[in-house]
Amino acid sequence: MKENKRTILFLLLGSFFIANAIIAEFIGVKIFSVEETLGIPPITLTIFGDNYTFNMTAGVLLWPLVFIMSDIINEYFGRNGVKLFSYIASVLIAYAFIMVYVSIKTVPATFWLTKQTPDGVINMQQAFGAVFGQGLWIIAGSLVAFLIGQLVDVYAFHHIKKRTGEKALWLRATGSTLISQLVDSFVVLVIAFYIGGNWPLKLVLAVGVVNYLYKFTVAICLTPMLYLLHQIIDAWLGKELSAQLIHEAHNQ
Repeated sequence: MKENKRTILFLLLGSFFIANAIIAEFIGVKIFSVEETLGIPPITLTIFGDNYTFNMTAGVLLWPLVFIMSDIINEYFGRNGVKLFSYIASVLIAYAFIMVYVSIKTVPATFWLTKQTPDGVINMQQAFGAVFGQGLWIIAGSLVAFLIGQLVDVYAFHHIKKRTGEKALWLRATGSTLISQLVDSFVVLVIAFYIGGNWPLKLVLAVGVVNYLYKFTVAICLTPMLYLLHQIIDAWLGKELSAQLIHEAHNQ
């Protein structure tokens, strides 16, 4: 029974982690206004002499959850568990982009090609390609940033845990998330828009700061969810199995 619970928990956490990572990659093509979505006045930040507001890719809705799941996996299955799912997620994300590229290149059926809407006729092939087709540099940047961010999260989590022991879950989980998201926020922009595009470094750094401030705030706000998930998992596993998994993870 204990082995069944261990396996079920491993698969549930891993599946949710991978699913969120893949979904975040694809919805990230949409840019939304945080302030207008929340119904609050625009927040203007002056960075390097220019003004910026909180316009984010929709992927940021899920990335904090990905890092929380990473911390939960780290807590119960250690760095090896997080590395395994991070590598699997990276391969599946790359595979998904390849299949999307193939689907874009297929010849559309005539009856599907256009669609009448209240705003006019939409070319469905162009719309499909615009939504799902992301540039090679953006794909490369997001994949590299995801993998590096996950590895940084793993080592930061264990480094903090070695110093604090079993106490201060919030510190090792939230602390590792804030460190890894700092790396993630800038790596993706540097690869996708500085190396692969024509953005000046000043703009890359400014947008990275805005993105990180948003991720920082969300990570702090989601800390109670981390404790809630921990309590639910502990109650389901039972004290003995929960303590065993945490001990094994700590000693990896």
